Formats: sequence, C-alpha cells, structure tokens
Amino acid sequence: MKPKSRFGGLWRHPDFLKLWTGQTISEVGSRITRDGLPLAAVLVLNASPAQMGFMTAVGAAAVLLMGLTAGGWADRVRRRPILIAADLARAALLASIPAAALLHRLSMAQLYVVTALAGFCTVFFDVAYQSYVPSLVEHSNLPEANSKLAMSSATAEIAGPGLTGVLVQLITAPIAILFDALSFLVSALSVWLIRRPEPAPATPPAHHLRQETVAGLRFIFRHPMLRPLACFSATAYFFFGFIGPLYVLYAIRVLRFSPALLGFLVALGGVGSMLGASLAPAAARRFGWGPALIGSILIVVACYSMLPLAHGPVVAAALFLAVQQLGGDTAFTVFNINAVTLRQTIAPDHLLGRVNGAMQLLTLGIYPIGAAVCGLVSERAGVRGTIGIAMIGIACSSLWLIVSPLRGLHGLPARDPSSSVTI
Repeated sequence: MKPKSRFGGLWRHPDFLKLWTGQTISEVGSRITRDGLPLAAVLVLNASPAQMGFMTAVGAAAVLLMGLTAGGWADRVRRRPILIAADLARAALLASIPAAALLHRLSMAQLYVVTALAGFCTVFFDVAYQSYVPSLVEHSNLPEANSKLAMSSATAEIAGPGLTGVLVQLITAPIAILFDALSFLVSALSVWLIRRPEPAPATPPAHHLRQETVAGLRFIFRHPMLRPLACFSATAYFFFGFIGPLYVLYAIRVLRFSPALLGFLVALGGVGSMLGASLAPAAARRFGWGPALIGSILIVVACYSMLPLAHGPVVAAALFLAVQQLGGDTAFTVFNINAVTLRQTIAPDHLLGRVNGAMQLLTLGIYPIGAAVCGLVSERAGVRGTIGIAMIGIACSSLWLIVSPLRGLHGLPARDPSSSVTI
C-alpha cells in the first residue's frame, strides 16, 4: 500500500485519479445534456407541455424498469467493461442529436428514443460504478474516494448550467449536446486506461436471473443498518418528488423571482454540495457514522423547511431559499456520501451490484411516483401547501433513522464476505 500524501492517500493513486478525472469531465457534460435536451425540444421543435412531460417520464422509467436488472448484471460480469460500454453507447446516442439537427431531421420521436436508451445506459453505469470503486481503492480509502467523486458532481452543478447557457446561445441546443457525447468518450478512455486488475465476479452464471435480481432488496431489508436507510430513502424521495416539479413554478410565480435570481440560488446548491463533499469524511470521524447520518438529515429537514416558509419582499424570500439551497445541499451531500460508503462496506462484493441497484430503485425509482402524485395534491392544496405537505413527509421520514440501530453506530462495521441471501 502506497504512503499517503499530505493531500490524502488517493492523490497518489493513479488509477483512481484516471477515474476521477474522467468522471469530472463527464459530469459537466451530463449537465449540458440535462439542460440542453429540454431546450432543444422547446426552442427547436416547439414541444408542447404534454410532450415535455412524456420525455421526462421515459427518462425516469429507466430506473423503474432496469434498476434491479442492472444490479444483477453488475454482479455477474466484471464491472469495468460495463462502464466503458455504457459510456460509448451514451456517446453514440447523444451524438445522433447534433447530427440529425445538422441534417434538419431532428424530431421529438428521436429525443424520446435517445432519452430512454441513454437512461438505460446511465442506470447500468451508475450501479456498476458504485460497485466498482470498492475494488479499485482500499476500503480504508472509500470515504475519501466517495468524497472526491461527489466533488465532481458538485463542480458540474456549479459550472454546468452557466456553460450550457453560453453554448446554447452560441451554437444552439442540439449542437451543444455534442460536448456531452465527447465527454463520455473521455470517460470511457479514462476507465480503459486503468491498469489495476479487477477481480473476477464471484456470482456464477445465471440460471434464475429474474429471481436473483431481488437478492439485493432482500439483503437490504434483512440488514439492521441498511433497512432504516432504505426505508428513509424510499419515503423521503417520494416526498422530494412533490418538490422537484413545483420548485421553479413556486419560485417564479409565487415568490416572484427573476430567472437570474433563481439561477443564482440554484448555483448556491452546487456550492453547498461542494462543501458537503469536503465535510463528509470528517463528520463521520468526528461524530460517528450513525450520528453523522441522522444529524445531517435533521439539518436537511430544518433547511428545506425554509421553502414553504418563504414570504415577504423578493430579497427576504430569497434569503429563505438561500438557506435551503446552501445548508440543505451541504447536509444532504454529507448524508449521501456516508450512506454510500456504509453500503459499500457492509454489502459483500458478490451482492454489491444488486444492493446498489435496489437502492437506485428505492430512490430515483420512487421519485417519479411522488412527482405524479404531486400533480393531484397541488390541485387541492396549492403550490405552497403541497410543498408544506412534502416537508412534513420528509421530516416524518427521518424517524426511520432516529429509532434505528444507526444511533449507536460510531465506526464502520467490518465487511462479512460470507454474507448471503436466500433466493
């Protein structure tokens, strides 16, 4: 094992640095597509609200349809080739958009297909990615690795929206998406250049893949530490689904913010994520893993409660949302990094892919269900009332953590490689 540098052991880990560099570039590119694809639909194809809603739905369906399957495959084959294949596929899919635009052949049907297929590739990449990192770095370095990778996402959240606006203004939205396609090529190259051998998968070839894909869910709900995390995540993300679709509408129509002010406040969330990524390992060491998880979520609840309370002149209301974005995203990033590290430490390698796939289903898969219910609730409770209901739900969700054995968890538990789940 190589000695640590003054900046942390992973600064002298060339293979991790390759992964980290590729992911940083890819994360920025992904923000371009996240914002540029809707702009291409609206500005170039004059998409209707119904068409925009359908495009969002087909993207969200990927986690619901493929989350558990992706976890099963991530446990049956080496994960590094999955990462490379997913990156190359996403590059080809996204490159088809500027190509079609240059030929004046771009259509909503193509955007639907690209959104759906790229979503499937992203699910496979994300599940394999979280499962691959523990085989790339020593387990003692997992907190630092997850912290650095979260910093990449935070950096992209700060730089991405502004960069997207400039590119769309200069070269149009469809052509801007070409930069994301190129970023996936860089990501694939960075993973391909990694030289550390990946261990062969421990799971034998599938005879009952359909049944075995649920093994991750079974492991989670039978583990005393992972079960409360899963219950909290599923419940909280359902209610976060109330907030996401209404956030812009609430800020613009109810609080009377300008788009520029809203953009500034959202960028504060990226700054908060950056702070959270740097604080997460220290918080777990200082307070213990369980208290750090519970404390960070209580801070999230307190900060996000500023949303329905925001009122008064624009400047005063903006201060409420500044607290929500900066404080809430800082604390939520601390929670996410430490939760992922705990999951990677507890789950045995032969189940890690399925465990990560199950958690994707219980978070990103639950979110669009909450978003669908949000429309029905908002018709009766109004925008502010619906956000208030969401906050009550998120606050109640924290009880899963508060009353769980996580309260007494101070150090990372030892991984049990012999753990198994009965199929």
